[in-house]
Amino acid sequence: MSNIVHEPGQFKARITDWPIEERPREKLVRLGAASVSSAELIAILLGQGTPKLNVVALSQKLLRRFGSLEGLSEASLKELQELEGIGPAKAVTLLAAFQLHRNLKKEQAESRLVSFRNPAQVARIYQNVIGHVMQEYFYVVLLNARMERIMDFEVSKGSMERTIVHPREVFRPAVRNGAKGIILIHNHPGGVLEPSQDDLDITKRIIAGGEILGIQVYDHIIVTRNGYISLREKKYIKEKQWPIRKK
Repeated sequence: MSNIVHEPGQFKARITDWPIEERPREKLVRLGAASVSSAELIAILLGQGTPKLNVVALSQKLLRRFGSLEGLSEASLKELQELEGIGPAKAVTLLAAFQLHRNLKKEQAESRLVSFRNPAQVARIYQNVIGHVMQEYFYVVLLNARMERIMDFEVSKGSMERTIVHPREVFRPAVRNGAKGIILIHNHPGGVLEPSQDDLDITKRIIAGGEILGIQVYDHIIVTRNGYISLREKKYIKEKQWPIRKK
Protein backbone atom coordinates (compact mmCIF):
# COMPACT_ATOMS: atom_id res chain seq x y z
CA MET A 1 0.00 0.00 0.00
CA SER A 2 1.30 3.44 -0.90
CA ASN A 3 2.25 5.80 1.94
CA ILE A 4 1.57 8.91 -0.18
CA VAL A 5 -1.27 11.03 1.23
CA HIS A 6 -3.36 12.68 -1.45
CA GLU A 7 -5.44 15.79 -0.89
CA PRO A 8 -9.14 15.10 -1.40
CA GLY A 9 -9.44 17.43 -4.40
CA GLN A 10 -6.86 15.53 -6.43
CA PHE A 11 -9.34 12.74 -7.07
CA LYS A 12 -12.74 14.48 -6.99
CA ALA A 13 -12.97 17.42 -9.35
CA ARG A 14 -16.10 18.88 -7.80
CA ILE A 15 -16.37 19.97 -4.20
CA THR A 16 -19.95 18.64 -4.19
CA ASP A 17 -18.48 15.15 -4.67
CA TRP A 18 -16.46 15.46 -1.48
CA PRO A 19 -17.72 14.08 1.85
CA ILE A 20 -19.67 16.83 3.57
CA GLU A 21 -17.22 17.04 6.47
CA GLU A 22 -14.35 17.82 4.07
CA ARG A 23 -16.03 20.68 2.21
CA PRO A 24 -14.56 24.09 3.17
CA ARG A 25 -17.82 25.88 4.05
CA GLU A 26 -19.20 22.99 6.07
CA LYS A 27 -15.83 22.51 7.77
CA LEU A 28 -15.75 26.16 8.81
CA VAL A 29 -19.29 25.97 10.22
CA ARG A 30 -18.55 22.76 12.09
CA LEU A 31 -15.04 23.49 13.41
CA GLY A 32 -14.66 27.27 13.23
CA ALA A 33 -12.65 29.52 10.91
CA ALA A 34 -9.35 28.88 12.73
CA SER A 35 -9.57 25.18 11.79
CA VAL A 36 -9.76 25.88 8.06
CA SER A 37 -6.58 26.14 6.00
CA SER A 38 -5.63 29.26 4.02
CA ALA A 39 -6.33 27.41 0.76
CA GLU A 40 -9.78 26.43 2.03
CA LEU A 41 -10.54 29.99 3.15
CA ILE A 42 -9.52 31.28 -0.28
CA ALA A 43 -11.73 28.59 -1.84
CA ILE A 44 -14.70 29.90 0.12
CA LEU A 45 -14.02 33.38 -1.26
CA LEU A 46 -13.62 32.16 -4.84
CA GLY A 47 -16.77 30.05 -4.72
CA GLN A 48 -16.00 27.71 -7.58
CA GLY A 49 -13.10 26.37 -9.58
CA THR A 50 -12.71 25.45 -13.24
CA PRO A 51 -13.61 22.38 -15.29
CA LYS A 52 -10.04 21.15 -14.69
CA LEU A 53 -9.52 22.20 -11.08
CA ASN A 54 -11.86 22.24 -8.12
CA VAL A 55 -11.84 25.45 -6.13
CA VAL A 56 -9.50 24.15 -3.39
CA ALA A 57 -6.96 22.98 -5.97
CA LEU A 58 -7.25 26.37 -7.69
CA SER A 59 -6.61 28.09 -4.34
CA GLN A 60 -3.56 25.92 -3.73
CA LYS A 61 -2.28 26.81 -7.18
CA LEU A 62 -2.70 30.50 -6.35
CA LEU A 63 -0.64 30.13 -3.19
CA ARG A 64 2.09 28.26 -5.09
CA ARG A 65 2.09 30.87 -7.84
CA PHE A 66 2.71 33.75 -5.40
CA GLY A 67 4.80 31.78 -2.93
CA SER A 68 2.85 32.50 0.23
CA LEU A 69 -0.28 34.12 1.60
CA GLU A 70 1.67 37.35 1.99
CA GLY A 71 2.79 37.19 -1.64
CA LEU A 72 -0.79 36.59 -2.74
CA SER A 73 -1.99 39.55 -0.68
CA GLU A 74 0.39 41.84 -2.60
CA ALA A 75 -0.63 40.66 -6.07
CA SER A 76 -2.26 43.18 -8.37
CA LEU A 77 -5.54 42.74 -10.20
CA LYS A 78 -3.64 42.05 -13.40
CA GLU A 79 -1.26 39.55 -11.79
CA LEU A 80 -4.11 37.57 -10.24
CA GLN A 81 -5.86 37.25 -13.58
CA GLU A 82 -2.75 35.82 -15.21
CA LEU A 83 -3.58 32.50 -13.52
CA GLU A 84 -6.02 30.39 -15.50
CA GLY A 85 -9.32 30.21 -13.69
CA ILE A 86 -9.04 33.63 -12.02
CA GLY A 87 -11.22 36.15 -13.81
CA PRO A 88 -12.09 39.73 -12.85
CA ALA A 89 -14.77 38.73 -10.32
CA LYS A 90 -12.51 36.31 -8.41
CA ALA A 91 -9.57 38.72 -8.53
CA VAL A 92 -11.66 41.60 -7.18
CA THR A 93 -13.00 39.39 -4.38
CA LEU A 94 -9.46 38.52 -3.28
CA LEU A 95 -8.30 42.14 -3.42
CA ALA A 96 -11.30 43.19 -1.36
CA ALA A 97 -10.64 40.51 1.28
CA PHE A 98 -7.00 41.48 1.71
CA GLN A 99 -7.85 45.19 1.84
CA LEU A 100 -10.43 44.52 4.53
CA HIS A 101 -7.66 42.90 6.57
CA ARG A 102 -5.44 45.96 6.13
CA ASN A 103 -8.31 48.27 7.04
CA LEU A 104 -8.89 46.25 10.20
CA LYS A 105 -5.21 46.49 11.18
CA LYS A 106 -5.26 50.25 10.55
CA GLU A 107 -8.46 50.65 12.57
CA GLN A 108 -7.02 48.63 15.47
CA ALA A 109 -3.82 50.69 15.47
CA GLU A 110 -5.78 53.95 15.36
CA SER A 111 -8.02 52.89 18.25
CA ARG A 112 -4.96 52.43 20.45
CA LEU A 113 -3.35 55.71 19.44
CA VAL A 114 -4.10 58.65 21.73
CA SER A 115 -1.93 61.17 19.93
CA PHE A 116 0.64 61.20 17.14
CA ARG A 117 3.72 61.68 19.29
CA ASN A 118 5.55 58.45 18.51
CA PRO A 119 6.81 57.81 14.94
CA ALA A 120 6.62 54.04 15.44
CA GLN A 121 2.91 54.23 16.24
CA VAL A 122 2.25 56.38 13.20
CA ALA A 123 4.29 54.07 10.98
CA ARG A 124 2.32 51.02 12.11
CA ILE A 125 -0.88 52.63 10.93
CA TYR A 126 0.36 53.72 7.52
CA GLN A 127 2.28 50.54 6.79
CA ASN A 128 -1.16 48.96 6.46
CA VAL A 129 -2.20 51.71 4.04
CA ILE A 130 0.78 52.07 1.69
CA GLY A 131 3.59 49.86 2.97
CA HIS A 132 2.70 46.99 0.65
CA VAL A 133 1.93 48.82 -2.61
CA MET A 134 4.24 48.97 -5.63
CA GLN A 135 3.86 52.67 -6.37
CA GLU A 136 5.01 55.60 -4.29
CA TYR A 137 2.24 57.32 -2.36
CA PHE A 138 2.66 60.56 -0.43
CA TYR A 139 0.28 61.21 2.49
CA VAL A 140 -0.11 64.11 4.88
CA VAL A 141 -1.57 63.86 8.38
CA LEU A 142 -3.09 67.06 9.81
CA LEU A 143 -2.77 67.54 13.58
CA ASN A 144 -4.36 69.84 16.12
CA ALA A 145 -2.56 71.50 19.04
CA ARG A 146 -2.86 68.30 21.12
CA MET A 147 -1.13 66.27 18.41
CA GLU A 148 -4.41 64.53 17.60
CA ARG A 149 -5.23 63.70 14.00
CA ILE A 150 -7.72 65.95 12.25
CA MET A 151 -7.58 64.00 8.99
CA ASP A 152 -5.18 62.50 6.48
CA PHE A 153 -5.12 62.75 2.71
CA GLU A 154 -3.18 61.57 -0.31
CA VAL A 155 -1.14 64.26 -2.02
CA SER A 156 0.29 62.26 -4.91
CA LYS A 157 0.80 58.85 -6.41
CA GLY A 158 3.83 58.35 -8.61
CA SER A 159 6.10 55.79 -10.16
CA MET A 160 8.53 53.67 -8.19
CA GLU A 161 11.27 56.13 -9.05
CA ARG A 162 9.78 59.50 -8.11
CA THR A 163 6.84 61.19 -6.47
CA ILE A 164 6.26 64.89 -7.17
CA VAL A 165 4.90 66.86 -4.21
CA HIS A 166 4.18 70.59 -4.22
CA PRO A 167 3.89 72.49 -0.91
CA ARG A 168 0.61 74.15 -1.94
CA GLU A 169 -1.04 70.73 -2.23
CA VAL A 170 0.16 69.98 1.30
CA PHE A 171 -0.83 73.22 3.01
CA ARG A 172 -4.12 74.11 1.31
CA PRO A 173 -6.05 71.46 3.33
CA ALA A 174 -3.95 72.25 6.42
CA VAL A 175 -4.97 75.93 6.37
CA ARG A 176 -8.59 75.09 5.55
CA ASN A 177 -8.82 72.70 8.52
CA GLY A 178 -6.94 74.84 11.02
CA ALA A 179 -4.07 72.38 11.48
CA LYS A 180 -1.31 73.32 13.91
CA GLY A 181 1.15 70.81 12.49
CA ILE A 182 1.55 68.04 9.95
CA ILE A 183 3.32 64.73 9.50
CA LEU A 184 4.52 63.70 6.05
CA ILE A 185 4.40 60.02 5.14
CA HIS A 186 5.38 58.17 2.01
CA ASN A 187 6.39 54.65 1.05
CA HIS A 188 9.43 53.14 -0.63
CA PRO A 189 8.17 50.24 -2.77
CA GLY A 190 11.70 48.90 -3.18
CA GLY A 191 12.03 48.42 0.57
CA VAL A 192 15.00 50.77 1.07
CA LEU A 193 14.81 52.50 4.44
CA GLU A 194 16.95 55.50 3.61
CA PRO A 195 15.74 58.87 2.32
CA SER A 196 16.65 59.79 -1.23
CA GLN A 197 17.91 63.24 -2.12
CA ASP A 198 14.45 63.96 -3.55
CA ASP A 199 12.93 62.99 -0.19
CA LEU A 200 15.23 65.40 1.65
CA ASP A 201 14.67 68.23 -0.86
CA ILE A 202 10.89 67.85 -0.68
CA THR A 203 11.03 67.84 3.12
CA LYS A 204 13.06 71.06 3.20
CA ARG A 205 10.67 72.79 0.79
CA ILE A 206 7.63 71.81 2.84
CA ILE A 207 9.27 72.83 6.14
CA ALA A 208 10.07 76.23 4.60
CA GLY A 209 6.46 76.61 3.48
CA GLY A 210 5.22 75.66 6.92
CA GLU A 211 7.43 78.27 8.61
CA ILE A 212 5.81 80.97 6.49
CA LEU A 213 2.30 79.75 7.38
CA GLY A 214 3.02 78.95 11.03
CA ILE A 215 2.34 75.24 10.55
CA GLN A 216 5.04 72.92 11.86
CA VAL A 217 6.23 69.85 9.99
CA TYR A 218 6.65 67.40 12.86
CA ASP A 219 8.05 64.47 10.92
CA HIS A 220 8.55 62.83 7.58
CA ILE A 221 8.14 59.08 7.92
CA ILE A 222 9.10 56.62 5.19
CA VAL A 223 7.43 53.22 5.40
CA THR A 224 7.96 49.88 3.71
CA ARG A 225 6.27 46.54 4.22
CA ASN A 226 8.82 45.59 6.87
CA GLY A 227 9.81 48.80 8.59
CA TYR A 228 10.00 52.58 8.74
CA ILE A 229 12.42 55.47 9.09
CA SER A 230 11.68 58.79 10.80
CA LEU A 231 13.58 61.77 9.42
CA ARG A 232 13.11 63.39 12.80
CA GLU A 233 14.73 60.48 14.64
CA LYS A 234 17.56 60.35 12.11
CA LYS A 235 18.25 64.07 12.63
CA TYR A 236 17.57 65.02 9.02
CA ILE A 237 15.13 67.55 10.50
CA LYS A 238 16.45 69.99 13.08
CA GLU A 239 15.41 69.27 16.66
CA LYS A 240 13.85 72.73 17.06
CA GLN A 241 11.09 71.54 14.73
CA TRP A 242 9.96 68.95 17.30
CA PRO A 243 8.45 70.52 20.42
CA ILE A 244 6.95 67.18 21.47
CA ARG A 245 7.95 64.26 23.66
CA LYS A 246 7.98 60.61 22.68
CA LYS A 247 5.79 58.34 24.78
